Amino acid sequence: MKRLFALLVFALIFSFCTNNQNLEMKRFIDKATVNKTVKALVEKYGESERPRIERSIKQMAEFWTEDDGSKKEFFDFCLSNFVPQGEKLDQVFERLSNYFEVISGHFNKITLELNRQLHLDLGEILPVDLMFAGYDPSANLINDFFKNKIAFYVILNFPNYSLEEKNTLGSKWSRKEWAFARLGDIFTSRVPSEYLQKISEVSTKADSYISQYNIFVGNLVDDNFKTYFPKDKKLISHWNLRDEIKSQYGKEDGLFKQKMIYQVMKHIINQTIPENVINNPEYSWNPFKNKVFKDGKEVPFKPEPNTRYEHLLNNFLVRKAVDKFYPQYPTYISRKFDLEFEISEKEIENLFVELLSSPTVKKVANLIQKRLNRPLEPFDIWYDGFKARSLLDEAKLTEITRSKYPNNEAFAKDLPNILMKLGFSSDLANFIASKVEVDPARGAGHAWGAQMRSEKAHLRTRIPPEGMDYKGYNIAIHEFGHNVEQTLTLQKVDYYMLNGVPNTAFTEAMAFIFQKRDLQLLGISNPEPNAKYLDVLDNFWSAYEIMGVALVDMYVWNWLYKNPNATPEELKQAVISIAKDVWNKYYAPVFGIKDEPILAIYSHMIDYPLYLPAYPLGHVIEFQIEKYIEGKNFAEELYRILTQGRLTPQIWMRNAVGSDISVKPMIDSAEEALKYIN
Repeated sequence: MKRLFALLVFALIFSFCTNNQNLEMKRFIDKATVNKTVKALVEKYGESERPRIERSIKQMAEFWTEDDGSKKEFFDFCLSNFVPQGEKLDQVFERLSNYFEVISGHFNKITLELNRQLHLDLGEILPVDLMFAGYDPSANLINDFFKNKIAFYVILNFPNYSLEEKNTLGSKWSRKEWAFARLGDIFTSRVPSEYLQKISEVSTKADSYISQYNIFVGNLVDDNFKTYFPKDKKLISHWNLRDEIKSQYGKEDGLFKQKMIYQVMKHIINQTIPENVINNPEYSWNPFKNKVFKDGKEVPFKPEPNTRYEHLLNNFLVRKAVDKFYPQYPTYISRKFDLEFEISEKEIENLFVELLSSPTVKKVANLIQKRLNRPLEPFDIWYDGFKARSLLDEAKLTEITRSKYPNNEAFAKDLPNILMKLGFSSDLANFIASKVEVDPARGAGHAWGAQMRSEKAHLRTRIPPEGMDYKGYNIAIHEFGHNVEQTLTLQKVDYYMLNGVPNTAFTEAMAFIFQKRDLQLLGISNPEPNAKYLDVLDNFWSAYEIMGVALVDMYVWNWLYKNPNATPEELKQAVISIAKDVWNKYYAPVFGIKDEPILAIYSHMIDYPLYLPAYPLGHVIEFQIEKYIEGKNFAEELYRILTQGRLTPQIWMRNAVGSDISVKPMIDSAEEALKYIN
């Protein structure tokens, strides 16, 4: 029945995307009308306004349809609503900023509430919960604003600048000019509301699938039917499975447990995992032989029917369907990199390949192998032994965190103290903490920022009845880093239109910066005398691991655009092949093992399309920031850096640390660390 439902969903999405191919917006305003309008406005307001007028009118013409009015109405609208630069334009900007804050903030709040049942640990998820979570209250907004001419008014007075123009001109712009440019980024497409609603529905289904993908590792057995994990232990894929591998270094039966979990991961990737062991504590499972048992007797099973890849394919289809509505960004890939990340795909790929191909990788791998005293295994991409906590007993760390944080309220109450330990003043610490609400997460945890200054950011964390374990605490500190960034870049930036950071990689960098201070916040001193150098190697190895994962994500999307009619089975085979190709090129020469698919395990690939490149980019940014602020006041530097707001990434980095985004400092520092350690 589940298989039939999944196929029906896929068919409906494919039908929607295919049947709506002819809804493409046709160009109505011709060149003659554009030239006539530009000429009239320049005559009225002077030559000094010509560049802005030409840019605005050309961009308006891309979106104006016959339904919006005649060519004369286009001309009249422009003549009546263009506002020259000066005090009046500043006044218009302030009004628009206020309106967009109110709208964005309330839509964000509605979406947050409609997803509450899915995101929080509040009991069974009902079909109606998925329906409401999949509803996008803002789906009609862009369309409505074009129909009532608000969008045209904004484009006319605050035109859009390309990424190249922002990077070229932006270094000389004032804060206000940057804010004007960000207002111009709002209307770069005119996507019909039914498309946006479909994207929301598909994304919600994928997110729900991932958030409930738990493996009851207490039910995993070996060939002798022996179990190795606590009976009630369940781990969400991929986050908790990966973290469990990390935690098993140096433990009794640790290597065997790691191999067992690795087999689980490969079954998930290959979709050979028995469907009845997913989020189900009723069965025992031997992942080495892929056999399922109940009450000690082997039972037949059906493998998961490519559900993982159906969700990935559905996400592709609904996003590809809106390509035609983005004149400047004709693929989801270009929208993700040029519009959202504001770093080109090629630039990011080159950064990753530079580090992945570095001879330093092999040197670090040799050190890890020496420390492990065994040949490297594929899952050693998650080697955690460079961290200070690797010398500490995780069970004792969990005792501390459970005692300190028995519930969400205790963690929320301690947020000001956490910030003050990092050097924030009492006033600022209490202000930030007052803008963060702690919620019980259904999944591994996440952060959700506010979109207007009167609302709070949300920190979702999973705290079991017995209290917060160390893994959960470590993740919660990561998410709190997001919340601190979200709060400062909304509440303390001078213009609302500049709120935020350049892209998700930057908020990930902030989260990493907080996460690495987790032991410090518990008052535990670093027991490792070479901590500074080991920290460099840890960052380097983490970047090495996730850069390969990100390349797989990027290459899969390029494959999808070349094979838009692929089936879930064909997509599965392509993902596995791409993962193996990336492994063979950048990992097999280091590990001495070929054709491993492990780089395809990350859940983000399924429910957050092309989000993964943000993580390694975040590691690179984090490293450069950490290196720059070393020896400086942590809280003051973070405040200075974050209150820049949302500039383009390279300009933001130059202002923050004095240089462009680069992997060279990470590679050079790793070489220095290796010399010191060796």
